[in-house]
Amino acid sequence: MEIRELTNAEEEIMQKLWTLGKAFVKDIMEELPEPKPAYNTVSTIVRILESKGFVGHEAFGKSHRYYPLISKDAYRNFATGKLVSSYFDNSARNMVSFFLEENKLNLKEADEILRIIEKAKSSKK
Repeated sequence: MEIRELTNAEEEIMQKLWTLGKAFVKDIMEELPEPKPAYNTVSTIVRILESKGFVGHEAFGKSHRYYPLISKDAYRNFATGKLVSSYFDNSARNMVSFFLEENKLNLKEADEILRIIEKAKSSKK
C-alpha cells in the first residue's frame, strides 16, 4: 500500500492513536489539547483515516475501537523522505546544514549525530 501525506488534523489524530494503540473516539478526544474539537469532527477524521488505509477498527455493537494499520516508523520514513526530497534536493547534508544554519540543531546534538555516524561507519567495516 502506498502511504499518502496526512493533513495536520489527520496527523494529530494518528499521533494519539500511535500512543494509545487502540482507542474509541472518546479516548482520542481525551488526549487532544484544549480547545477540543467536536466529537463528530474527530469521528469524521478517524473515518477518513480508515478510508485512506491508516486505521482499522473492531466493532463493539454500534461503537468502533480504532487502531493504526500504518506504524509511526513507516509514516516517519515516508514524511522524512518527502521532506528531504521536496526541500533539500534529496540531500541529508543539505538538511543538516539548514538545521545548523537556522540554529535548529545545537552543537551538543551535532556531536551526537557525529557519534552516530562514526558508529554506523564502524559497523559497516
